[in-house]
Amino acid sequence: MPSTVSGAAGFSAAAALRMSRDAIYRAVWRWHFYAGLLCLPFLILLSATGALYLFKAEINATVFAHRTTVVPAGSPPLGPDRLIFNAMQAVPDGNPLAYTEPASPTASALVTLTAGEGRTLVYLNPYTGDVLDRIAANREFFGIVRGLHSLSLFGTAANALIEIVAGFAIILVVTGAYLWWPRGQGGAVTLRETPRRRVWWRDLHAATGLFAGAGLLFLALTGLPWSVWWGQELRSWSNRVGLGQPSALWAGRPVSTVPMGARLESVGWALEEAPLPESKPSRAPAVGIDRAVAALRDMGLPAGFELALPTGETGVFAASAYPRDVTGQRMVSLDRFSGQPILDVHFADLGPVARAIQLGIGIHKGEFWGRANQLAMLAFCLGTILLSVTAAVMWWKRRPAGRLGTPPWPRDRRVVAIVTVLVLGLGALFPLTGLAILALLGLDLAAQSLRPAARA
Repeated sequence: MPSTVSGAAGFSAAAALRMSRDAIYRAVWRWHFYAGLLCLPFLILLSATGALYLFKAEINATVFAHRTTVVPAGSPPLGPDRLIFNAMQAVPDGNPLAYTEPASPTASALVTLTAGEGRTLVYLNPYTGDVLDRIAANREFFGIVRGLHSLSLFGTAANALIEIVAGFAIILVVTGAYLWWPRGQGGAVTLRETPRRRVWWRDLHAATGLFAGAGLLFLALTGLPWSVWWGQELRSWSNRVGLGQPSALWAGRPVSTVPMGARLESVGWALEEAPLPESKPSRAPAVGIDRAVAALRDMGLPAGFELALPTGETGVFAASAYPRDVTGQRMVSLDRFSGQPILDVHFADLGPVARAIQLGIGIHKGEFWGRANQLAMLAFCLGTILLSVTAAVMWWKRRPAGRLGTPPWPRDRRVVAIVTVLVLGLGALFPLTGLAILALLGLDLAAQSLRPAARA
């Protein structure tokens, strides 16, 4: 009799444990579904645009070779002053804003002009001064790709969605890892059945997630510093505690209210919000653009640097070098009257947080380890697209006709509460994501309260 009682108790405990695990699984699956429902369209867009941007240099050198590639001439290149003058002739109502040095003997020069409320890009042959092409900055191919990738093309509010999506992508990976964990049912890294069956798509989704999940987590974390709220807060905090931009370098120097990112496209995350210094007022004539560029070359800035031209009496020549080797990044400001450097910031001068983020961004953009970095990020982008497609097919095959097919909550409300609190804990790391989770929870509770009324 005692053995029968103990056996029944053991069976009851094992059954309770299985029920508890099943409840946790269902609760996690529900949140995984919600995260995917919000993320998947954006993940496909981000992956497609990101994959294109990885090969920006290669695409520019082939598809847009007519404006980015030139044949080296026997004579030396023209000075930047002459090239800027030619660009101004091509855009008579434009004011020169910046000049970008050719990155190689076969690369074109680029002059950016302001015309009305927009900017115009003028590509020139540095040997002849001929205008190769001119195009509005907001219509340039990679300008559009970048705007789509950040959603900034649709305004600040849309850009905030990227932060929400990045937070949900992290939740997607964490919950997906739990759902993937083998439970004796197979399908961890194998494919069962055929593509006609949902289980085949489930296994392909799981196997893809095993590979792409880590990449998606890395891309989400390294993309968050660019986000509209969380990224700005991270930048402000790192600067405030001395781990971001080297604020000591600005001590004792007059600075303007103009951030470097407003004048330079390639200044980088760490210095984007740093103020441009000012030149000392002088009765001496300003140095020419040719002399400023020669000084920057003598200082060892790598070819392809961008130079913002001075505006106003106290404006400066501000140059930014953003080579594929992240550690070679550099920002230099020259006094417009003396041509002497006011500020010279190397990568090593940045704080540890800023350096780590710049390295992460460099790897994110495929710029650090050459072709291997590009191909690895491309594989993650393609893996994320496959992950999204398999999720959509699984949902389509599982959903009841005419319904959304949301996975049911488990009966045990304690499990629901615990899993939801854990998800909210992840969301609290990214406040905009946390607010979106609360909104989803509110909608879910409202939908559940309406169901009994609908049945009645």
